[in-house]
Amino acid sequence: MELQAFEPQVLVLADALRRRGWRIATAESCTGGLIAAACTQLAGSSDWFDRGFVTYSNAAKIELLGVDATLIEAQGAVSEAVARAMVQGALRCAPVDLALAVTGIAGPGGAVPGKPVGTVWLAWGTVADVRTELLQLGGDRDAVRGASVHAALQRLTEAARP
Repeated sequence: MELQAFEPQVLVLADALRRRGWRIATAESCTGGLIAAACTQLAGSSDWFDRGFVTYSNAAKIELLGVDATLIEAQGAVSEAVARAMVQGALRCAPVDLALAVTGIAGPGGAVPGKPVGTVWLAWGTVADVRTELLQLGGDRDAVRGASVHAALQRLTEAARP
């Protein structure tokens, strides 16, 4: 996957964030930092991108973002509740206005009953308003991760527009 493919989306996101004077953080699991990498590929992104948390393991979600271990145990790492807790953790841990979290099953393994490969939860928002979305994506690992990055950038842009 070529990060340059996301440049048009990142340019629109950067413009929206600069207009509001906002900074963002990401909390990524299945994308492994690809959203942060796409954002920071753009020169000048330090104006609006603060940090990215790559919390691939459950332990990282707990230690870096403060996600409750019992929540992960009860709901699974790939769940709306964990995505919401991840974004709330990013908002708590970073001096930002807007954050996004992603957790999912990129494949080819990892599927469990009710959560096939391509199941991805996004959460994004501000301290006052967090939204979530379930994506059911097709394709191989690269396709799932790429589509997740695309959707994440789109949701961030929508949230950043005044």
